[in-house]
Amino acid sequence: MNRPTRRTGLFLVITGAIFWGVGGTVAQKLFQQYAIDVNWLVTTRLLIAGFLLLTVQFFRTDRSQVFCIWKNRRTAVQLIILGLLGMLAVQYTYMASIKYGNAAVATLLQYLAPVMIIIYLILRKQTILTRQDLLTVMLALGGCFFLLTNGSISGLSVPTLAIVWGVLSGLALAFYTLYAVPLLAQYDSLVIVGWAMIIGGFALSFIHPLWQMDFTCLTVEAYLYLVFVIIFGTMIAFWFYIESLQSLSPKETSLLGSLEPLAAVLTTVFWLKEPFGFFQWVGTTCIIGMILLLALNKKSSSKN
Repeated sequence: MNRPTRRTGLFLVITGAIFWGVGGTVAQKLFQQYAIDVNWLVTTRLLIAGFLLLTVQFFRTDRSQVFCIWKNRRTAVQLIILGLLGMLAVQYTYMASIKYGNAAVATLLQYLAPVMIIIYLILRKQTILTRQDLLTVMLALGGCFFLLTNGSISGLSVPTLAIVWGVLSGLALAFYTLYAVPLLAQYDSLVIVGWAMIIGGFALSFIHPLWQMDFTCLTVEAYLYLVFVIIFGTMIAFWFYIESLQSLSPKETSLLGSLEPLAAVLTTVFWLKEPFGFFQWVGTTCIIGMILLLALNKKSSSKN
């Protein structure tokens, strides 16, 4: 099997990051215009996207991994924990933050996960505080302040529930990132993420099954939005991101992945016409700067 060229890798990671960012904005459109239930959307998104990712893996060279992961009791338990406390938690909190706020704020708050991981590793004494870490934390905190207050300490410019769910989304992503490491060292990422999505979606289906939905109220436009969120904003976005690692370095992939919050902000402001103040743009710049700083200097984090 031929490795993709560098040009192909660039196309894949840029497309995947943009799909991720725009997918959040399209989900916001579904919440606002069609009153789609968060539980139903998360259930549907996880089950369908997870099934499609496992299907992709099944038709690749090492299809045995799809079911082999369940033969080891320890990895099976780890996978279930990852699916419930990692994947489901990340997806639900992110979508809830979008519902109560907007896709731009939700995506930017979720990207606080790297800072949370740095703090966790320092507290566990698995790494030491460097100047870059300090600058990263300052950019994150400053960015959050401006993003959430628009420069005024008299009140928040973002709904409290959106902030709470957004911060929880960052915590869930930090947990998912750290907990998935041992599994990703043994199995293909498509297998891990595909099963984690199915586990999370299956668990949430007990609260809101796929079939409990008034499909008659949906227009053709709404169905197109659903297809985009599930197929392009979830399944293809992740697949493209992973495939780009075959021709690009992790540093380049993570750097270009910062297009996700940028895409979310731009589409939220210019497509959905959400108000965004000057200092919120300053906060957005700080958080994206933090992401770029982490992506450009991977020396210390790669050792950890």
